[in-house]
Amino acid sequence: MKNQARHFGRLRRAEMCTAYIFILPMFAGLLLFSIIPFIQNILYSFRKMGTFGEGTFIGLKNYQDLLKDDTFWLALQNTVFYAVVGVPLVIIFSIFLAHQINKKIRGRTIYRTLLFIPAITIPAAIGILWRWILNYQYGIFNWILEKLGFSRISWLGDVKYVRWAIILVVVWSMVSYYVIIMLAAMQGIDSSYYEAARLDGASSRQVFFKITLPMLTPMIFFSVIMVTIGILQIFDFIYLMVDRQTLSYTYSMSLVTYFYECAFNKSSMRGYGAAISVVLAAIIMLITMIQMVGKKYWVRSGE
Repeated sequence: MKNQARHFGRLRRAEMCTAYIFILPMFAGLLLFSIIPFIQNILYSFRKMGTFGEGTFIGLKNYQDLLKDDTFWLALQNTVFYAVVGVPLVIIFSIFLAHQINKKIRGRTIYRTLLFIPAITIPAAIGILWRWILNYQYGIFNWILEKLGFSRISWLGDVKYVRWAIILVVVWSMVSYYVIIMLAAMQGIDSSYYEAARLDGASSRQVFFKITLPMLTPMIFFSVIMVTIGILQIFDFIYLMVDRQTLSYTYSMSLVTYFYECAFNKSSMRGYGAAISVVLAAIIMLITMIQMVGKKYWVRSGE
């Protein structure tokens, strides 16, 4: 028995060593490219960084300056706007489109392929494409408006429309990925629920709201968290679509965009930019914690 116990002990240790060897590259990458830079970034936020990397400790001054910075508050307001408007739209359209292509309709495979194309397109290409589509002079949106008898709109140059134009692109680009997630969740629902509902004479609307939607809540919860984090970090579409020399760029700026302007375009403000990114990380963690606490009130358990 003792020999057998030693054998199992050696076998267990060998398995543990093998597991650690396999996860070591991923852990090393996480440590080098995520954990250490994040800690360094927090330290930089308490310093005034020089042009060549040297820094002077200034305590909480960067954070105090943020409270008096109108551009920071405007960027924060824009970021909240993108999240409040964009997250519900992405979730609603994802569920709606997934529900439609989950039905037995002709060409369903083609529709799924077309819907998924934006998910595999790089953000840079999406931003440039939509910059052309929304162009004031030769964009297809303004061409359609003119054909309908309306005046052209400066979608990316007018402060009244630029944030809505960005929301349009963000929703279009994100919906395609979450449609696939919602579709997979719908197809994982046990068909016996639907059979029982049909026998009871439930309508299609009742089936959707009483069976499909409640069963989707775990996936909806996951999607809400991921979409919220993604939109709070929006940068590429703003940077690529909006001319940085115009007033609309300032009025559409997100926290990440403002961080980029301070940390990379103004070398003397890298510590200030680090403080912006730390504030954004704190906001994301706070919102995620609130979502996790609220999970028990609306997400259906798997029991």
